Amino acid sequence: MQKLYTAEGRSVPEIPWERYPRPQLRREDWLCLNGSWELTVVKGHDRSFSAEIRVPFCAESLLSGLSEPPAVGASLDYRRSFSVPAGWQGKRVLLHFGAVMREAVVFVNGIELCRHENGYLPFSVDVTGALRQGENELHVRVVNDLDRRWPWGKQSLKRGGMWYTPCSGIWQTVWLEPVPEAYVRALHIDCGRDWVEIEAEGVRDGCVELEGRSYPLRDGRVRITLPSPRLWSPEDPQLYRFTLTSGEDRVSSYFALRTLTTETFGGVPRLCLNGKPYFFNALLDQGYWSDGLYTPAGPEAFEKDILAMKSLGFNTLRKHIKIEPEQFYYDCDRLGMLVFQDMVNNGGYRYIRDTVLPTLHFQKRRDRRLNPDPETRRIFLESMEETARLLQNHPCICLWTIFNEGWGQFCADEAYRRLKELDGSRWIDSTSGWFHQKESDVDSLHIYFDPLHLGREARPQLLSEFGGFVWKLPAHSFNLEKTYGYRKYERREDFVRELRKLYASLIPLAEQGLCGAVYTQVSDVEDETNGLFTFDRAVLKLQPEELNDLAAKLHRAVLKTEN
Repeated sequence: MQKLYTAEGRSVPEIPWERYPRPQLRREDWLCLNGSWELTVVKGHDRSFSAEIRVPFCAESLLSGLSEPPAVGASLDYRRSFSVPAGWQGKRVLLHFGAVMREAVVFVNGIELCRHENGYLPFSVDVTGALRQGENELHVRVVNDLDRRWPWGKQSLKRGGMWYTPCSGIWQTVWLEPVPEAYVRALHIDCGRDWVEIEAEGVRDGCVELEGRSYPLRDGRVRITLPSPRLWSPEDPQLYRFTLTSGEDRVSSYFALRTLTTETFGGVPRLCLNGKPYFFNALLDQGYWSDGLYTPAGPEAFEKDILAMKSLGFNTLRKHIKIEPEQFYYDCDRLGMLVFQDMVNNGGYRYIRDTVLPTLHFQKRRDRRLNPDPETRRIFLESMEETARLLQNHPCICLWTIFNEGWGQFCADEAYRRLKELDGSRWIDSTSGWFHQKESDVDSLHIYFDPLHLGREARPQLLSEFGGFVWKLPAHSFNLEKTYGYRKYERREDFVRELRKLYASLIPLAEQGLCGAVYTQVSDVEDETNGLFTFDRAVLKLQPEELNDLAAKLHRAVLKTEN
């Protein structure tokens, strides 16, 4: 396979993403299956071809190595061989997929082992019974048909504006792992201000080793009180690391202590981190990359984004309509970046109903009859719950967004109650932007064209999208012909001046009750050139000193209400 290079000119390793992909349930022994796979694309007799593809990059991306992307809806047949290490004899072997877009059928040595249909969530299968001595063949048949009953996010056949190139095929790490007969299948971690409760799914006995002490499991659980707790925050991202041993299985993990509460100060409801009013100075984060689309060239790219945004004074990312590899959330945990996590939309979208009319302030709508297909509703609710289970151990995540701007929205109050029952430890933004119903932990507004203002509901106020200013750098842009954004500037000095004025206008709102603001956005994405980074991440359009003073004033503004 030809040598590939990232957008910034670095070569891609032969086995990309060769890093253990599950930081919160880590074992020492594993085998990465990323790298070169054989691919056969079938879309009618005249569109069939064979090639090599580089995993874990989607078929439409430059880093996949394909000379032409397959048509959406084509069948992608991935194949590669592997041999099980000799030291795994007598153990069960699990095959893991971080994510495959959209429907995947998995075969080992010709035996069909599983089928998975959600392109944003991980899945695993025990392949022990299908293995043979020596070389084994792994075959994954994938179809991304953009079936809107399933989560589809911002993928579009007609990309442009705020809709982006589809991402088909394997787009996260594929890996093998040996486990004993009885093993830890999952960890469930619940924390308070000075305690942690750890539950090990799949085992009953064992012990947790934490800070030089051993705590026994009882019926798979242990509760530990920490005498001198150090609370997690973006300013001090303290993680407590532990190991859990049960029989022949040993895993490592971590947790953090922090509290999320809603409290009233001076008659104003505030979102509080560790008991104090906090301003969630946030950015919208689409998670798209110029060379890998859904997947950056390497895991270090997440750290670069997080640290760059922290340097500008931001403390929160709203992960927008996408679920990232767990490495992203681990990096947010360890580096100190809060996350508002969106659920990925499915169902229908109508431009007039969901964008034009609400922008013109027609924002009241009952949602019981919207997106009425029972199968689509079932898939969304199950995906919402699985997303929460997947990510709920990560301390960085402080808020779930269920519906964004009406995309796929239905019965938001019932969805709120269902998610709150599953995870009552975090805030929930039921309807980000508009079409508000009765149940939500925040009053969530999107304001791009009007002067910034607070909402009318007696809830903590959240400006969940605003800004979107454009300063386009042609040498680092995806499309020279089209530019999408909400206010455009030809000169950098004008862009910086107006952005500072916009942030200055948030300060009195923060004093009156605004708890957080989500600027659009971290980076340019294809035609959408309103990012603080260019799409190739080569240029950061701002310097830290150009926003840090305003970030500090926003924090002081919310702390005033505490006195």
